[in-house]
Order: sequence, then C-alpha cells, then structure tokens
Amino acid sequence: MKQTISMQTRNRWKRALAFSALCAATVAASPAQTFTVLKFFDGTNGSLPFGSLVEGVDANLYGTTYEGGADGLGTVFKFTLRGGIDPLYSFCVSTGCPDGNGPMAGLLLGLSDDFYGVTETGGMNNNGALFQISPEGTLSTLYSFCALANCADGGTPVGGLIESPTDLKFYGTTSEYGANGAGGTIFQFTYYDGPLVTLHSFCADPGCTDGGYPRGGLVQGTDGNFYGTTGGLGANQPGTVFRITSGGVFTTLYTFCSIKNCADGAAPYAGLIQGSDGNFYGTTAWGGTSSQCSGGCGTVFKITPQGKLTTLHSFAYTDGEQPQAGLVQATDGNYYGTTRIGGANNLGTIFQIARGAFKSLKSLSASDGASPCSALTQATDGNLYGTTTGGQVDNGSVYRLSMGLAPFIKTSPVASPVAEYIDIVGNDLTGATSVTFNGTPSSFTIFATTHILALVPAGATTGPVEVTTPSGTLSSYFNFQVLP
Repeated sequence: MKQTISMQTRNRWKRALAFSALCAATVAASPAQTFTVLKFFDGTNGSLPFGSLVEGVDANLYGTTYEGGADGLGTVFKFTLRGGIDPLYSFCVSTGCPDGNGPMAGLLLGLSDDFYGVTETGGMNNNGALFQISPEGTLSTLYSFCALANCADGGTPVGGLIESPTDLKFYGTTSEYGANGAGGTIFQFTYYDGPLVTLHSFCADPGCTDGGYPRGGLVQGTDGNFYGTTGGLGANQPGTVFRITSGGVFTTLYTFCSIKNCADGAAPYAGLIQGSDGNFYGTTAWGGTSSQCSGGCGTVFKITPQGKLTTLHSFAYTDGEQPQAGLVQATDGNYYGTTRIGGANNLGTIFQIARGAFKSLKSLSASDGASPCSALTQATDGNLYGTTTGGQVDNGSVYRLSMGLAPFIKTSPVASPVAEYIDIVGNDLTGATSVTFNGTPSSFTIFATTHILALVPAGATTGPVEVTTPSGTLSSYFNFQVLP
C-alpha cells in the first residue's frame, strides 16, 4: 500500500543525505605500516571521488569522481599503480546529460571485463542512469531511472552495483522515489534480454518500518540472498538492515536505535560486506555510546544472517567520527575502514578491526588529503588503496596503505558452476605452470602478466584457487564457490 511521508520527514532525511554527499571535506603510523599519497586530483582529471576503487583485469585501479572532468560533472578514471590518473570519460557530453552525471558510487568489474556503474543525476529523465564502460573508455547508457510514471522505478541511485554469478543479473538500489512515492527501491537489471525490474519499493509497510533511502549497494551472501542497509526510516527512523531474495521476498533483519540513545548506531550509509566467518559487517555514521559528538560519533557492527547485531566499536571523535564508507576484509583476516572526520586533525581516519579489537591506524593531515568517503580496496599486490574527497585545493587524492601483506590473486566471478571460464587477476602471472581449484588442476590461458582465463574443472569443490608461477604460488584469500 502506498504510504504518505510528511514533507518535514522527507526533507529531514534529504538534508541528512545531502550532508553526507557533501563529504568533501592519518594517529601516527606504526613501523609495520606505510601510508603514501600517490596522486592528487586537479579538477581536469576529476574531483571529489566518493566511490571505492576497483581493480581491473590489467591490475590497474578504476573509479569515478562526482565532479571535475571536461564539463565539471564527473568522470570515470583509471589509476595506474605507477601513480598516473587517466580520465577515461567525462560525463554530460551533450545537452541534458543523457549519459548521466555526478556518479557517487564506484564501479563494478563485470563478468564481461567491462565496468558498470550508476550516476546520481542526469540520464534521459534527470534522475540518474545505469551505464557500461570499457577499460578503454567507451560508455553506453543502459537505463535511465524515473522511466515510469511518478518514478515508480526509483531514482537518484548512489550505491554501487553487483552482478550475481548465479543468474548473471545486476542488482542495486535507488535512494529516492519508487512505487510508494519516496524511500527508494531495490532493483534487478538484465543486460541482454530484459528491462529493469523493481524487486522492492521502500515504505511498503505502514510507518515505513521496512526502512528507506538506501545509500549503499547490496552484497550477495553465500546463501544466495542479498543483504543491505537503509540510511533512514524503519521502526525507529534511523535505518535498517535487510535481506531480499532474487524473487523479491523482503525481510527486515534489524532496526537501528533499538537501544536507548541509539547506542547500537544510527544511519548506516554504507552497504555491508560478508566476512570469511559468514557474518556481515558494516558501519553507521551516527549513534554509538560516545558523548563526544552530538548524536553519537558512529559505530562498526557485526550482524549475523539471522539479524543478531553486535556493536564492535563506538567512535569517540579522537579515533574518528562519521564513517560514511563500508569495510573491507583484507588477506590478513582483519577489517579496515575510514571515517569522514574526527581524529587528531579532524580530517578523518583509517582504522582496523582485528579479532574484534579496534585500532586506529592513521589520522589524516592536511598533506594527506582529507575526508575519506570511500571504502578501502585491497589490490592483488597486497596493498590497500583508497581516496579522499579533500586536499590539494579540495579535489581529493588517491593513497596507498601498506600493511606488509603478500600478493595474492582474485577471481571474477567469485562463484561459478563447473565447465565455465573465469578470470584470474594478479601480478606477475607470466610463466604460470598450473592453476588449481581447491587442489583440482584446471586448463588455463595466460592473456597478460596480470590476467589468466581458467576453466572451472570437473570435480572441483569450493575452496581456494591457486596459481603456481616461477616465483612461487599465489592463492585467493576468499574461497571460490563452485555452484551446482
């Protein structure tokens, strides 16, 4: 049933979302870690990178900027590990920006080896677009949101896409509109043979207890279901955690501010990740137990697939405030994240959660860049990479955090049936002599020093993928899942 949301409530949440969108704003490093600013954006090559970086099959990093570029309305860029920023595409190439503009989310490396993303605005209906772009910079607009009457298909997507290896469809969220007038949607998109399908319009329940205004994307759990967060609404107003099936069966798993004074957190702007233990991990921008920030400084939390939430850390300003981005689990098993502000210089921080214990790794300084709004990405060289939205005349930066972790390999996709080909990405793969799936040998072709195409062999079972090279054996950290 369509719900009516008061203009006051709608505007309050839009102000909150706009505040986080203006996220433009490292504790001294220990000997075991090294923080390096690799490059500052200069406006012409982009400005305000809000989304996370993603590694391509060439082992370069790709991302988006919200502003900058030829028309000042955002870019897609390639970052080489040698430190160069190559703007591949500038949005709004023609009047009305039919290609979209203002991408807030990062890119998805698709199974086609192209990248996929969304823009917050622009498109044929000026409420965002879904696009595909090649590593060389050829962009195609696949869908313009608000194509249906009253924007029943949703609009202003700000969370990233995922591609399900089980059905080869894309899944994502929009932060506005939908069949119930406001609150946003969860959608499914089939690139080759079907239109966009709305799986859920928020505010479907009385009082919008199912949440609304999702800012993060989805993650597909090992159970095949999709999990995510809403940045607002819910039974207590400041957001929820939910689960949804590919068929659209929606379940609210947790409502924030279920504890007095929102000690459990509020406003989870980022999406979730699933850890190697099967639980999900995320952050909230507000709430927690600290009295150092009005409304709380934010939290890091763990939640089981059944909805039991545990607060792992409440920020207290000196160790960070307002984590806008999600987490990454690195190959050491630890979780890493960022806060937008707070820390020694009130310019944001980088932190680690190791075996449930919090450690502040770096307080950003004026020379580092400021206000990181994106999650960290671990590249196959073992290092962590991220962006800031401020610094060097406030265009932002790309940085590297080295924790001394060894190189490894990634698979794309992370799950597949037997007899399908997958990509393996890594460094110095030339001369590889074997590829195994949980010990079962595979046939493979070396395409480049960073890229192998391998066949999932008969008899393979779920487990690590390993590549043997003249310099040693490289392993995937997360198990590759062999699908039935």
